[in-house]
Amino acid sequence: MNSASVAPLPQALIWIVIVGMAITNFSFRFIPMSILSKVQLPKLVMRWLGFIPISVMGALFAQQILLPAFDATGTIPLYLNPGIFGGIGAMITFRLTRSFMISSLAGMVIYVALRFLLG
Repeated sequence: MNSASVAPLPQALIWIVIVGMAITNFSFRFIPMSILSKVQLPKLVMRWLGFIPISVMGALFAQQILLPAFDATGTIPLYLNPGIFGGIGAMITFRLTRSFMISSLAGMVIYVALRFLLG
């Protein structure tokens, strides 16, 4: 099926979906956060919650670094994937600085430099 045979969505439907997603996202994030901010949670739960940011970052990094290593013709060798080196640089920088912003910047600089050098 080509794109010419697909009917465009009505503008109202697009806005209904956007507003519905915003309301759903807000309610699933804000309501639990507002309730839990008034409750003293046990130390074990707080410790467990402390692992969520690094787990999310790990999942995002892995997806963005490893998936581009595959293309339509097969795989790109790891030593030619600038994302791997950018990710390693970001991890080392984060380990040294404990700053997400600085480590993200370091990873991006390494990635862009290697993309420029490798073509």
